[in-house]
Amino acid sequence: MEVRENGILRDTINYVKEILGNRLDEITVVRAAFGLFFSGVKLSTGQGGLCFTPIKEIPEAVCCPSSARAMPLSGRLKKRKATEYLDDIFSGNVLKKTLGIATLNALSTLCWKEYCKDGLVTKKGQEFELLKSADAFDELELIQGEKTVVIGALVPMLKRLIKEKQDFTILEMDSRTLKGAELEHYAPAAEANKYVPHADLLVITGTTIINDTLEELLKMAKPGARILVTGPTASMLPDAFFERGVTMLGGIIVTKPDEVLDIISEAGSGYHFFGKSAERLVIKIKGKHNA
Repeated sequence: MEVRENGILRDTINYVKEILGNRLDEITVVRAAFGLFFSGVKLSTGQGGLCFTPIKEIPEAVCCPSSARAMPLSGRLKKRKATEYLDDIFSGNVLKKTLGIATLNALSTLCWKEYCKDGLVTKKGQEFELLKSADAFDELELIQGEKTVVIGALVPMLKRLIKEKQDFTILEMDSRTLKGAELEHYAPAAEANKYVPHADLLVITGTTIINDTLEELLKMAKPGARILVTGPTASMLPDAFFERGVTMLGGIIVTKPDEVLDIISEAGSGYHFFGKSAERLVIKIKGKHNA
């Protein structure tokens, strides 16, 4: 699958800049942390944001000297401008990109206050709903006879699909992340063009935002398909996603940034911070009750 520039991230950054205006130039990152599962930041305005840590995308991680080249800003991450982190998203360095996306998610949280002034409406007039403390997988209605394609080893979703005896395929780069009955539904990620165009429901991991494959997947989707993009990485303004056919985002809002950063720096995952220092978030197009 061809990797292209991530227009979703570029457009989302532009929406954030439009909402925050000159205030954005004054915002800095006061704390940053790389964790085994997630990486995150805290802004000078108090908001926090997370992004999945793409360990498998960092071959340098096996060698200390190479790792030093992978993140040359180590020790100098504090007090950098948020705009510098946003620029890092397009630097070609996956570690810098990870913190850049975390910063974009934190800035998106800051933007919600602006959205709520006039109701939840995208810049192009699309009404949407924001559901806090809601699980995106629970919000999905599974319909018998539909074909579902899951991109990524999203275990809670896979368990539900198996339990409800749905017709589904899992596209995953590493089959070792699957086990038992899950393997019966496995197909290599490289075969996305064989499965995605026929899916009535697409459930896509937010990791595709990091590796720049999401837009190509969305282009493959058939008109009218229900599309969920989910994971802490997808905790950003929904405009650019909705414009490309996504009907629901599943992300998080960080409520206690310092606590979350402490947890992820100690190899913690969502199990350790959901309901304590962060809460799940569902963003969906208004009226689209099945995603």
